[in-house]
Amino acid sequence: MKNKVWKRIVTAGLAATMVFSLTACGGDEAELNDGTFKPMDAGELAFPQAEKVTLTGLINYPANTTEPKDRTIFKRLEEQTNVHIEWNAITNSEWGDKIQTLMTDVNSLPDFIFTAGFGEADLLRFGQGGTIIALEEYIDNYMPNLKSVFDKYPEYRKMTTASDGHIYSLPWIEQLGADKTAIQVIDNMPFINKKWLDFLKLEVPQTVEEFEAVLIAFRDHASELQAEFGIEGSIIPMSCIVNDGGQDPGVLFNSFGEGYGDADKWRHIAVTDDKKVVCSATSEGWKEGIAWLHSLYEQELIDPESFTHDWSTYVAKGKSHRYGVFFSWDPANIDNLEDYVPLPPLEKDGKRVLTPCNGSYTSGYDRGRAVVTATAQKPALVCAWLDQMYAPIQSPQNNWGTYGEEDDFDIFVMGTNANGGEMLQHAPLGDASPVEVREAEAVGGPLAILDEYYGEYVTCPDDAQYRLDWIKEYYTPYIEAEYVYPPIFMNKEDIEELSNIMADIGKNVNAKKAEWIRDGFTDADWDAYKEMLQSYKLDRYLEIFQQYLDEYYK
Repeated sequence: MKNKVWKRIVTAGLAATMVFSLTACGGDEAELNDGTFKPMDAGELAFPQAEKVTLTGLINYPANTTEPKDRTIFKRLEEQTNVHIEWNAITNSEWGDKIQTLMTDVNSLPDFIFTAGFGEADLLRFGQGGTIIALEEYIDNYMPNLKSVFDKYPEYRKMTTASDGHIYSLPWIEQLGADKTAIQVIDNMPFINKKWLDFLKLEVPQTVEEFEAVLIAFRDHASELQAEFGIEGSIIPMSCIVNDGGQDPGVLFNSFGEGYGDADKWRHIAVTDDKKVVCSATSEGWKEGIAWLHSLYEQELIDPESFTHDWSTYVAKGKSHRYGVFFSWDPANIDNLEDYVPLPPLEKDGKRVLTPCNGSYTSGYDRGRAVVTATAQKPALVCAWLDQMYAPIQSPQNNWGTYGEEDDFDIFVMGTNANGGEMLQHAPLGDASPVEVREAEAVGGPLAILDEYYGEYVTCPDDAQYRLDWIKEYYTPYIEAEYVYPPIFMNKEDIEELSNIMADIGKNVNAKKAEWIRDGFTDADWDAYKEMLQSYKLDRYLEIFQQYLDEYYK
């Protein structure tokens, strides 16, 4: 569904034998690809291959799920292409540390890394250092599926091209809606317990004042709610995970001050309608929002564990039906669909607004999803195989799951569209968690799902459709921003400088946010906080973002 789904995967250990079984992915020192374009005859790249070919790949996957080599998607691809992939698979919890270690020895690497997840700094470091190779000529010559996406949506090619003119990676692209109706315009959607509201004869709150009154009603009628609905454990009027992406309560800040909210929780920037980059975490709205959340906390309306509990604990309390309000991408991942409805942007002083997430107007996009390494002796063949991931009938399977498996559940059944062509049709999710089911079947990696595919190659997922419907009904009418910060590929020096500044700024913003919601703060604290951010070069931070935004819109 979205980049956030991928990062919410909780994992466990991996046997040491897997970690060090790298001879299958490269073995002894091999002749390295110097990055020079290596053409191949079209006949050599036809699928299925005349004789079975073996390539090597590195991939991560959720712990406690089937290893990638045993998944139906890859087994079916091998039958279709006659290309066998010898996978080295690492669980997601270990991936971050191990991939950086593996990248220090190019001779130990496989032909390609399927789920690299590299940022701009990694791509430039590994690309210019010769560990991974430039792909633009292979895309134009041997990757017709991806090239057709780039031709139709040139902004994706632009966003994938580094400052030195090379393309070092293959992207993940997911279109669901567009512009102010895109599924990514809001991450941490707030949901309110409609069952509790109905029992207490209350309406869905529309203003800040009404929202606070509802939370108070949940608190004051806790024993009645417990008795009526058989709830074990204390009633929690509102829960969240402070500073944790989609579970953070920062979306409520939109009701205060300038209405910038804090939609970019990692960089804390927003773009004004005159294309000026501002820091949302120094705005008056952020300050007023923090003060209001502190007042809610003092009234025992916010879960005291919101600063410390992890995803699994957050979900466990949700599945016990203890929440009046919570924040997430999808209520089914926390509790259930039937009991909760989205909470619209809250009105304050006659104003109701929502700032969209940065990057959302270009839909779901991950620049560094896959890379080809310098150990690949036939990079054209590697790229031609990877291009199969961009086939319109293949990308949805890689993203969500497949059909025809022998287990109890399939994401899809294979049907036909109005013209009689093959179309993947989503099976009902039932009581299953969308995240858990997809983790069990999908393989991720590079792919592209375009809006025009729905109804021709694939149906829209039920959980995506109801989220799109919610966005159009509850949020799009209040999105006034003309611009969001796009996924810009900066140069190496600016990436490094920004990263160093952001490490200090992000750490201190998040620390003060949690501290002040819990303990409160004074005007003197606020002034000292802003001075501290200036000492960490906040002005330079915004200057770099502004420079690239100006260039982008030239």
